[in-house]
Amino acid sequence: MVARSSLFLSLLSVFALVQASPARRDLVLHERRETVPSGFVENGPASPNTLLSLRMALVSNNLPGLETALFAVSTPDSAQYGQHLTKEEVEAFVAPSPETTSAVQDFFAANKIKATTTSPAGDWLSFSIPVSQANDLFDADFTVFTHKETGTQAIRTLTYSIPSSLKEKIDFIHPTIAFPVLQKLPPKVLAPRPISNLTASVTPTPGAVPASCNTEITPACLQALYGIPPSVSAAGSKIGVSGFIDQFAQTADLKTFLTNFRTDIPSTTTFGTQFIDGGSNPQGVNEAGIEANLDIQYTVGVAGGIPVTFISVGPNNVDGIDGFLDIINTLINEASPPQVLSTSYGFDEPDIPSSIGNSLCNAYMQLGARGTSIVFSSGDGGVSGSQSQTCTTFIPTFPSGCPFVTSIGATAGVTETSASFSSGGFSALFPRPSYQNTAVSNYLTALGTTNSGKFVKTGRGFPDISAQGESFVIVNGGRAELVDGTSCSAPLTSSIIAMLNAELLAAGKPVIGFFNPFIYANPGVFNDITTGSNPGCNTNGFPAKAGWDPVTGLGTPSFTRLKTALGLP
Repeated sequence: MVARSSLFLSLLSVFALVQASPARRDLVLHERRETVPSGFVENGPASPNTLLSLRMALVSNNLPGLETALFAVSTPDSAQYGQHLTKEEVEAFVAPSPETTSAVQDFFAANKIKATTTSPAGDWLSFSIPVSQANDLFDADFTVFTHKETGTQAIRTLTYSIPSSLKEKIDFIHPTIAFPVLQKLPPKVLAPRPISNLTASVTPTPGAVPASCNTEITPACLQALYGIPPSVSAAGSKIGVSGFIDQFAQTADLKTFLTNFRTDIPSTTTFGTQFIDGGSNPQGVNEAGIEANLDIQYTVGVAGGIPVTFISVGPNNVDGIDGFLDIINTLINEASPPQVLSTSYGFDEPDIPSSIGNSLCNAYMQLGARGTSIVFSSGDGGVSGSQSQTCTTFIPTFPSGCPFVTSIGATAGVTETSASFSSGGFSALFPRPSYQNTAVSNYLTALGTTNSGKFVKTGRGFPDISAQGESFVIVNGGRAELVDGTSCSAPLTSSIIAMLNAELLAAGKPVIGFFNPFIYANPGVFNDITTGSNPGCNTNGFPAKAGWDPVTGLGTPSFTRLKTALGLP
């Protein structure tokens, strides 16, 4: 009798536990990480009472439809070319289905969790729960990890599960298996020098590049090399410049730069600011950031007449990727986002979980469909990734591997050749998009068996195009410096796109938007670079060849030929 009573009570307890924890029924593994990322060490279980700030990405109702629409408005021979989507049209593709939203809301309600929508289309939710509840709900093991080099701590789990009924409704939960990743370093400083020792602005002779451009690049050099006009009427064109990792753009340094190297632009010309996740832009010699100053000086100082906004992303983000997702969601939510977004930061692709990589890439697709050209530097490590490092197989960079961004490599010299640091290769995450299939296939045929087994031949090839990237003159903290990097190439290219946009708008035409289908449909508008390579991983890397190559893409821009191809006089 006692035994039967005990059994009865035990069954009641189990029943009560199941009733109290409906989300624990029928869990299925959703994501798993096999090992702790290199550089991190495990410190032990996270405190059960620690509050976790998590985000849940919901499955959109029609991302394939959005991709089709993106290519329809971005491919030159399409009847819909240039008819960019509205904010509402994009959101209709991205929003979860009503069934998905309802099921997920029921899950949160059953577990007494308050979730907040954090994206315009409702495909991202944020919620906070203690470690104990997260471990229980998601069959997880949240643990404290420390990055040995930086001391950065993170609470992560190597695996988590979700209810089987939500398997097709939840894309992923973040940050769970995604560890903090390190962005690449600012561009390399070659030689600090006094302003008086640098060549001041000169008016380029048509068709002639100043001799000084062999040793130091200024806006005058770029105007001469690529046929860039001194200025245009903005006509509504504007540029957004991303800023991360405490890089701050200095108005005093910009004034000095314009005074010395763009005497035709008022030295009082400045830039706007926008702050995300507690971003800021403090001023002062000790606050000067090489990357931020470079990006601002070669947008304001090249795209004469185009308004530039410095978008500073601060440390108060929980997206696990330094605010990369937050900045894009912020711009997606704007009624009139900039038509060009220039970013000179990035990661090594293997450091980004596929769920995060795909989600961020799809966010770029959303902004591209709205008419924004999204420009990224390809990285500075040749085939070894964002920075030079030891490797046995080639390391692609992110987001350059995303097919919805335009990746920019680097060249050097007045007689242009590949910059040896120019990152390029093939994504292991994203397949090759159709717009570059012919160009990449031709390269692979010419390459033969070189580097066989060190890269994914079917992956998205990058960069798409390139531009000068060595010996750029900047002013930083009151003194002139020369810098190298694809970080030079990205803002330069963004400036060219923005100036073309201004002329298109003035002519009553739509802006360029997603640039890549146009690029690959018009390879002749670029200066083909056929010399040099991008060594790394104890190899010579990829050689530059006629046509597209994973060092310089299709080559460097010609403003005049681009205008003609865009139907401008």
